[in-house]
Formats: sequence, C-alpha cells, structure tokens
Amino acid sequence: MNAKTFGIRSPIAPSKPYLGMFRMRLIANMQYRAAAWAGIATQFFFGGFYLLVYYVFYQSSGTQEVMTFGQLADFVWMRQAFLALVMMWSMDNELLTLITSGNVAYELARPLSLYSFWFARVLAFRIARTALRCLPILIVTSFLPEPWRFHLPYNFSALMHFIPSLVLTALLATALSMFICGLTFATMNIIGSRILMGAAAEFLMGAYIPIPFMPLAMQRVVNLLPFRYLADFPFRVYSGNIAGTEALYGLGIQAFWTAATILLGVVCFKLSLRRLVIQGG
Repeated sequence: MNAKTFGIRSPIAPSKPYLGMFRMRLIANMQYRAAAWAGIATQFFFGGFYLLVYYVFYQSSGTQEVMTFGQLADFVWMRQAFLALVMMWSMDNELLTLITSGNVAYELARPLSLYSFWFARVLAFRIARTALRCLPILIVTSFLPEPWRFHLPYNFSALMHFIPSLVLTALLATALSMFICGLTFATMNIIGSRILMGAAAEFLMGAYIPIPFMPLAMQRVVNLLPFRYLADFPFRVYSGNIAGTEALYGLGIQAFWTAATILLGVVCFKLSLRRLVIQGG
C-alpha cells in the first residue's frame, strides 16, 4: 500500500492540533522525574570533569585572551544544563520505532502535516527534558567558588541577545532531529543516522573542544555549518564572549540555518513519503 493512499498533502492546516500535541507531550515528558535526577547527577559529574581538564590546559598554555576561565565555566555549565535540548543523540525513540515498525501508517491516517505534527512532538520532548534538568544545575553551580561557578549574564545586552538565540536553538535542534527522522525513513535504520548526526554535531558544536580553541582553519569550516549555533554561539553570547554586532550577525545566521534546516526537513519528508510502501492492509 503506497503512502499516497492515505491522502498525504501539505495544506496550511490550523495550528490547534499541533499545539495540542505539543502540550500533551510536554506534560507527558515532565513525568519522568527519576530519570531527570539521574541525568542531573551525570551532568554535574561530566561538567566538573571537563572543567578540571580545561583548568589544566589553561594553567599550561595561557589562553586567557581567547576566552577567560570564567566564561568557559559559564559555557560548560550552560552546555550541561541544556544538554537535553541541544544534543542530537537525545531523540524521541518512539518516533523512530514508528518508522521502522510500520506503525507510522496510523500517523499518516491523520489529515495533518506529518512533519509539523512530529515537529511539535519533538520540540515538547526536548523542552520538557531540559526544564527538569536546567534549573537545578544552574542554581547549584552558581554557589561554587570562583572561577568554577556559574555566573549571572555578563550584562543586560548579553541577556537580550541570549533569549532569542535560545529560542532559535530549540527550533534548530528540533529541525535537525526531524532530519534524522527523515534519514530513518530512507535507511530504515534507527541507529546509523542517529549516531552519525549525534557524533558530528557534538564535535562541531564545540562540546568536546570549544571552538575558540580549535585551529583557525577548522574554525573557518565549523563557522560555516549550523551545528555551532546549537551550543557554541548561544552560550558564548550569554557569557559575553560574543557581543555587540558579532552577536547580532550571529543571530541572523542562526535564524537562516533554522529556516533552512526546517525547509530541508520538509523536503526530505515529502521525498521519503512518496517512496514509502506499507505492506499489508
């Protein structure tokens, strides 16, 4: 049975079903508090571990001009607090299973845009998991001694640039997750595209090596890709390491990559669904 049998089309549908899905999944994912506490403990451990490694690096290399250790501490704790929002390996496994099991047929029976419906679901998944972990990490780390602690925004301008950047980060991360779903339609493999995208994104967003510490040639390449706008850009804006016209320019690029990734995901879904064949029935 071809996917066209389900009457798949792309009208501009009312937003109420998508908002309903967003709200329902947000409430459902907020229930997993035990998993959230386990995640918080893990993120505290790795945040402290990364800072210790970076501290040794600072003591031996003298790179204070690129990024002060206080700014780096803010970057690390922000990355840990918003880990569930930005990391590509953090996925709604139910969606990927729907694709490979064939149960996506039930999703296609709805007279709605599958991409928009799932986008709302994935966005809620990422926001809920982040909301449960974010505040405890930021509050506790703000009481650590200098220079290890998490600081308040560098200034009011940094906060005003960070807020829209964080919104765009959530949308961009969701759009990249939807692209993984599109690749799963094409490959029918849950693990491959998820691991490939997750590993590439984690390195290119500066999760392992902050981008200012990379060689200049590598920085030029990374700056052309969307992944740095998941973590490097918004968290460095918060710390004041990126400010002024550079921050405004970066917001424009981030908005461009968000829109482009959503468009690419929509195209990927349309092409995948045209070729989709559901056996039986």
